[in-house]
Amino acid sequence: MGTPADSPTRATVQLDHGVRRDVNKISLLFTGVGAIIGSGWLFGALYASQIAGPAAILSWVVGAIMVLFIGFAYAELSVMFPVVGGIIRFPHYSFGSFASYSAGWISWLAAAAVTPIEVLATMQYAYPYAGWLMTPAEGEYLVSGYGWLIAIALMALYSTINALGVGVFARLNNILVWWKLAVIVLVIVVFFAVSFNPGNLTEFGGFTPEGAGTIFTAIPAAGVAFSYLGFRNGVEFAGETNNPQRNVPFALIGSVVITAIIYVLLQIAFVTGLPQRLLGDGWGELTFAESAGPLAGLALVLGVVWTAWLLRIDAVISPADTGLIYAGVTTRLSYANARNDNAPQALTRLNRRGVPWVSVLLMFVVGCFFFLPFPAWSKFIGFITSAFAVSFAPGCLVVGAMRRQLPDQDRPFRLPGGDTIPLLAFFSSNLLVFWSTWPINEKMLIGLLAGYVVFVIYHVTTKHDTPPVDFKSGSWFPVWLAGLMVLSYFGDVTPNQPVDEALLLQGGDGPVGVGLGALIIAGWSVLIYYYAMAVRLSSRRTAAYVEKTPTDAPTTAG
Repeated sequence: MGTPADSPTRATVQLDHGVRRDVNKISLLFTGVGAIIGSGWLFGALYASQIAGPAAILSWVVGAIMVLFIGFAYAELSVMFPVVGGIIRFPHYSFGSFASYSAGWISWLAAAAVTPIEVLATMQYAYPYAGWLMTPAEGEYLVSGYGWLIAIALMALYSTINALGVGVFARLNNILVWWKLAVIVLVIVVFFAVSFNPGNLTEFGGFTPEGAGTIFTAIPAAGVAFSYLGFRNGVEFAGETNNPQRNVPFALIGSVVITAIIYVLLQIAFVTGLPQRLLGDGWGELTFAESAGPLAGLALVLGVVWTAWLLRIDAVISPADTGLIYAGVTTRLSYANARNDNAPQALTRLNRRGVPWVSVLLMFVVGCFFFLPFPAWSKFIGFITSAFAVSFAPGCLVVGAMRRQLPDQDRPFRLPGGDTIPLLAFFSSNLLVFWSTWPINEKMLIGLLAGYVVFVIYHVTTKHDTPPVDFKSGSWFPVWLAGLMVLSYFGDVTPNQPVDEALLLQGGDGPVGVGLGALIIAGWSVLIYYYAMAVRLSSRRTAAYVEKTPTDAPTTAG
C-alpha cells in the first residue's frame, strides 16, 4: 500500500502548452449535457420500450447510476491532472505506454464513430421529406445516392467549426444546448398533457413483459448507455477550462444528473402516451407509420402536428450539436495519444487558435470512412457503448493506483470509501461490456486487435525514441479483457430463451445469464483491480510521467 522511502509521493502537474483555457463552468457543463442529449433521446425511448416494455424506465435509472460511478472516478483524476485527453493520459501515468495505448486506441475509435452516427440520425429524421438521402432496408435506413455528399458535407462542417477554436465552439454549444433542453422539456409536457394512459405500465404483459433481464439488455442495445456517455467531455476539455478544481466535478456529475431526470420523464411520457391500440401485438412489435423518427411519429398519432415539426427541426440541431462536440473530443484524443508518444507528433501541432488541426483533419477522414461499415444509426450503438466501456475502465483503476503511487498528491475532489467507488465504477464498466452481447463485443475486439497492429508498426518505424512499453505494468489489460470476452462468448443476456446449440458455437447464446454473469463479473472485477494494483508503475516512474509527458511542448503552427 505504501511507497518506498526514496520515492516521491507527489508530482508537479505539467499542463499542456498552447491550448486555450476559454471554457467556463457552464460551458463545461454544457459540453456534457450537449453530448448526452444527442440522437439517443430521439430514438432511445422507442428502442428501449421494444426491448423492455415499461421497465425501460428502470433502464435509464440503472444506466445513470452506473455512469455516475464512472464519472466520480474521473472527477477525482481530472481535478488532480487537468490535461487535454485525460481518458488516454491517466492510464499512462499509472500503468505506462501499453495500457494507455490500449485504452486510447479503443476510446479514439469509439469517439470517431460518434460524429458520423449523429450525422446519420439527422438524415434519418429528414428522410420522410428528403427520400433521396437514404434507402430503407429491413427496418434500417441506409445512406444512399446524394446522401453520401450530405453526410460528408456535415462532417466537414463540424470539423471546420472545431478548427476555429474552443472559444467559438463553447459559445455556439451553449446556445444549442439551451435549445435542446427547451425542446425536450416541451415534448415531455405535451405528451403528458395530450395522452396519459397509466394502464400501459401493467396491462400489456406486465411491467416487465419480457423478463427483468431486459432492463439491463436495453442499456447498451437501445442506446441508453450511449446517451449518457457524453459525460466524458468534462474530462476531455479539463485542460481547457479556467478553473478545473471547481468546474470539472460540477460538469461530470451535473451533466449525468440533469439528463437522467429528463430521460426518465421522457420514457414515462412515451410509455404512458402511447394509444393502447398500438400495443395489441406486444411491446416488441411497437412501431409507427413514420418509423424513421419515432417521437415525431407518436406526435403525429396523437394529433399534435406542430410538435412533430418541432421534433424534425430538433432532429437536425440535437445530433448536430453532439456531433460537433465529439468532433472536438476525437481530436483531443488524437492529441493525447501523441502526447503519450503513441502516435505521430504531427497530431500535437496546434493552429493559432490552440486547436490540434492535424487531429481535426484525421477525425474528418476517419469519420467519413465509418459510413461504409456502419451506414445506419442502429448499427453503431452497441459498438460505441462496448468500446467506450472498455476505454473508461482503466481510469477507474488509476484512481486506486494513484492513491498508492502518489498518496500526498493534492486531491481537491477526493472520493470517500477507499477503493469502494473505483471498484464499483470498474464493475459498472465491465457490466456494460457484458450486456453489449458477444456479436457486438466480437467487432470491438477486432477493432482493438487492429489497433495493436498499428501500435507495433508505429514503434518499429518511428525514428525518435519512444517511452518504454511497460508491458508488465499494463499486463492486467489483456488478461482482464480476455476474461470478459470469454464470459461474453458464453453469456446470454436475453431472458426466457432456450439455449440453441448451433448459436452456442457462434457465441452469445450460452449458459451464463444476466444474474450469474453479474456475479462472475463482480469477482473478476475485484481480482483484476488488485492485480493491477500489484503491477502498477513505481511512484518514481509515475511522478516522472506526470511531471513531463513525452513531447511536452507541442509545436504551434501558423
